[in-house]
Amino acid sequence: MIPAWNLQGVLPPVRPGAHGHDPDRSPYKSSLHSLIDAMGISCARLNILDGLLKFRAEIHRIGIDTGFQWLNGSFSEHVEVVEARDPRDVDVVTFLDLPNGLDQEALVARNPRLFDQAYVKDTYHVDAYWEVLGRPLQAESVQSVSYWYSMWSHRRDGMWKGFVQVELDPSEDVVAVQVLAQAKSELGVEP
Repeated sequence: MIPAWNLQGVLPPVRPGAHGHDPDRSPYKSSLHSLIDAMGISCARLNILDGLLKFRAEIHRIGIDTGFQWLNGSFSEHVEVVEARDPRDVDVVTFLDLPNGLDQEALVARNPRLFDQAYVKDTYHVDAYWEVLGRPLQAESVQSVSYWYSMWSHRRDGMWKGFVQVELDPSEDVVAVQVLAQAKSELGVEP
């Protein structure tokens, strides 16, 4: 479950009421359904979530269906209150297992535009980054995960914050598409 935004408009880095050493902390594991329920509070957010689901459909189509995604950026903050603006996109790091029999080059060749950051941001409102799982643990891997965690655990002003993790399992998306359609209908957003 995703905790509520705190008074500073961010997800708390550790769940409120939990001890500092408690594992119930960011990244908060969530279903897509719960993500939509927690953060789909405006037309702008629902449009970003729609783009995220379309992006996920495309990556599933090329065989990426195991792993997880970290979601962050202004989308994970209550910027409507704190900065008096809508979020523009959602920042996403996709931690993926390469499909059987494919290396990174062959995967990218299946749909190069999905790995074009500007195209993905324009088309899906997703600021996309990629990390491959299942490789031997090396210093580079540790540095990469440390980079994302340290970058995403703080606002630009240094305030600690949390972010969300969702699984890449395509079955999650089936329910999420329905939940998103219902949320759009309730807010009067055109499909």
